[in-house]
Amino acid sequence: MLFVGYLVRPKQQGVGDENTPYECGEQPVGSAFAQFNIRFYVIAIIFIIFDVEVVALFPTLVHFKKAVESGDATFLFIKLFIFIGLLLAGLLYCWVRGDLEWVKGFTRKPILKPRVEH
Repeated sequence: MLFVGYLVRPKQQGVGDENTPYECGEQPVGSAFAQFNIRFYVIAIIFIIFDVEVVALFPTLVHFKKAVESGDATFLFIKLFIFIGLLLAGLLYCWVRGDLEWVKGFTRKPILKPRVEH
């Protein structure tokens, strides 16, 4: 298959904008190598974690009508509240830890203050 592709593809290379970083016709401005702040990645990971967990609720909510008809809605409702409670506990943990703050210092505050006995 690679040999057939070699025979069939056009032989001209480097004509036009094919060798530029953006093949859409826009000329690049500046360097493509830019350092992003690590906070972008932390917020993105937290968003993905909570987004995937919220998507996990969707199948349960789709079958909620069947659960109401069969009488299992109370158990399903309790499971949903436990799951949402875990999501909120995780969000509260991230909030208290300071992961959702955009501007924060270099020292990390402990979540619970250590008990000092005299």
